[in-house]
Amino acid sequence: MAKSALLTASIALILFAATAHAQQADITIGGSIALASKSRSASEAFLPPPEKGGTYASFTADVLLRHRYGLNVETAVRTHQGDYDGIEKYRPILTDVNAFYQPRIRKKIGGDFMAGIGVVNNVFYLPGGSSCASGATECFTSDNHFYEHLSGGVRYYVWHRLTNVFVRPEIHYYHIQNNREFHSDNFFRAGVSIGYTFGAH
Repeated sequence: MAKSALLTASIALILFAATAHAQQADITIGGSIALASKSRSASEAFLPPPEKGGTYASFTADVLLRHRYGLNVETAVRTHQGDYDGIEKYRPILTDVNAFYQPRIRKKIGGDFMAGIGVVNNVFYLPGGSSCASGATECFTSDNHFYEHLSGGVRYYVWHRLTNVFVRPEIHYYHIQNNREFHSDNFFRAGVSIGYTFGAH
């Protein structure tokens, strides 16, 4: 988890360093759910569980640099531990950096489209035992996987007085490389974010 936090902090520093030349910057917080995906093979002796269900909290920051194009960084984490076939608990943490396109559709409506790369840190919580620290009731292991990320959303500036506040329904697709802990390399999140725009929009 420390590696994911360090990666997020490093990307955020690079992103905010670019704001000196930015036309606009946004920050958002959001909530989403994971959607089921098809199994790779129903003939496997042990079929890993689907990576579905659960609520994810997310944080994003982006800057528009030129002609509605910019850079985005995002982290999403499952808020509660998931059940892994009744054996142990798990929690995915997804962090990515994206190229960002934000077309303006109408005065209060715009699109948010992202494509990028990232790393998922799958944390597995194990019952206490010889591999855990003395006196610990729980310990964990983790496994990292590289992924490609695509996302689309529609932002709407809702309030008249708070003209820089927007709501954004969105969907995310992740193609996770060698995601052997789960039954598919494809992972989807759908949800809503609330954001704030710095600068003209």
